[in-house]
Amino acid sequence: MADTTERRVARLAKQINAFAKSHGGSAEGSLAYIGRIGTRIVLVGENGEWGDLVAPTHDIAQRAAERAGITVHETLDGDLAAKIRTGPYEWKRMAAPLSIRRSQIGAPANT
Repeated sequence: MADTTERRVARLAKQINAFAKSHGGSAEGSLAYIGRIGTRIVLVGENGEWGDLVAPTHDIAQRAAERAGITVHETLDGDLAAKIRTGPYEWKRMAAPLSIRRSQIGAPANT
């Protein structure tokens, strides 16, 4: 079980680092418990692009963020929220039914 947990932490940290690298070199984040599904890791890159990942537990999300070396904010508001740049994709996605929404990471750019 410990090996599985470590692999999940490593995989999420790698995804966080890849996101940061492709969006200005660094990222900040916020963790949000989303029930039985786990914990959502919301990432905001230097360029204002944002994305999210889901970890199966809060502990795994927190360890992945620490391993990736990102600053984790308690909430997604204030200064962190002000850094987010939204575009047509987000506005269209917000209007879509929840059942067809998907993770932001790997989604089209905000152009």
